Amino acid sequence: MLIPILLFDVALVAWSLHLMEKAVENKEFSMMLAGTLVALAAAAMLVVYFLMGHCMTYLLQVS
Repeated sequence: MLIPILLFDVALVAWSLHLMEKAVENKEFSMMLAGTLVALAAAAMLVVYFLMGHCMTYLLQVS
């Protein structure tokens, strides 16, 4: 399950970099903000994936 999530995260980061590049070209703050939010969403997805993995491992060991 990690491979599809990693591929999706790489795609999100690439998209955010594209948005930020266009924002610098057009001098638009809103596109820079959108690129930052997309990059933060990709990072948050990985954090949640690893936290849930550790949580599920712990819960399965306890029961």
